[in-house]
Amino acid sequence: MIELEGVPELIDPVMVAAFEGWNDAGDAASTAVGHLDREWKGEVFAALDAEDYYDFQVNRPTVWLDGGARKIVWPTTRLSVVRVGGEKPRDLVLVRGIEPSMRWRSFCNEILGFAHELGVEMVVILGALLGDTPHTRPVPVSGVTSDADLARTMDLEETRYEGPTGIVGILQEACTHAGVPAVSLWAAVPHYVSQPPNPKATLALLNRLEDLIGLRIPLGELAEDARAWQLGVDQLAAEDSEVAEYVQSLEEARDTAELPEASGEAIAREFERYLRRRDGGPGQQPGGHATETGEGSGTYLRDTSGPGRGRPPRAQRPGPTPDPGAESGTGPAVGPDEKPEPDGKAGPDGKPGPDSGSGDDEDSSDD
Repeated sequence: MIELEGVPELIDPVMVAAFEGWNDAGDAASTAVGHLDREWKGEVFAALDAEDYYDFQVNRPTVWLDGGARKIVWPTTRLSVVRVGGEKPRDLVLVRGIEPSMRWRSFCNEILGFAHELGVEMVVILGALLGDTPHTRPVPVSGVTSDADLARTMDLEETRYEGPTGIVGILQEACTHAGVPAVSLWAAVPHYVSQPPNPKATLALLNRLEDLIGLRIPLGELAEDARAWQLGVDQLAAEDSEVAEYVQSLEEARDTAELPEASGEAIAREFERYLRRRDGGPGQQPGGHATETGEGSGTYLRDTSGPGRGRPPRAQRPGPTPDPGAESGTGPAVGPDEKPEPDGKAGPDGKPGPDSGSGDDEDSSDD
């Protein structure tokens, strides 16, 4: 059993997770969680045992000097808490790490153990895949879930993907089996410019997450970085006539396919985001600390609300009653039924699928 000492009672907590590797084209997803951790000054309260889940010949530890003393950083997955105040307080549990090399069921059990103990109400897993999408257009972000009820209530797609998957797909299914609502958000990264970083894809994921959980996320310099990235790719494409022609063909295909998407619902989502940003950002408070972790079993954990496993009572923070929140909507979606090849490239129909976890990840491990 996982005991979390020193972590305060959280308000409507949502767990947001991302993993480097196969599910993280352009490092877009892991960078998004890193941005949340940095902007809201998250404090790490737990880390999984690296030896349980990682092959160090695939994900090697690094050595660095700290005032003349040599130290080793082991590849692992860390959890931190950020406390978000303001008119609509909602705390976040951030999970950031590397796709594990082994024992994926136990890995998911540990993550779910923390979710149960902290009273997490929903898990949102971020991913990025390679797609036939032009860099000059808005980044397509699709929201998918395995829960039919959740798909209806939150205007998401119910995943129909079949084929190879990564830790994002495995963790989402583990959450479903454990009775924890889970959503995956996938950004499509242009396959012809897949090298990290991709701040435009990171920004798109954060905007979609903002719509989903009803929090205003401080973006810092991310919007400016996204513009600079696109300008740089524009210049590179202009130097090669074949690339420029290919990008133009992608633009024409995208514009034709998305003409019906210019709907009142899409305009309403953008207006709601504008209103959230105009109202100013929420306050913040530091999170707590805990260090002990538990060992997962071979099956997925379910919160039985028995002795020692009950959810902590939901804390109430003084202040105005939160607005019911803006509706979440889906952006231009990469179809969940489309099947990619496991190397991150498009499948026979030329389109990737969200659950594939396709990423610009030649060096990452596969299960």
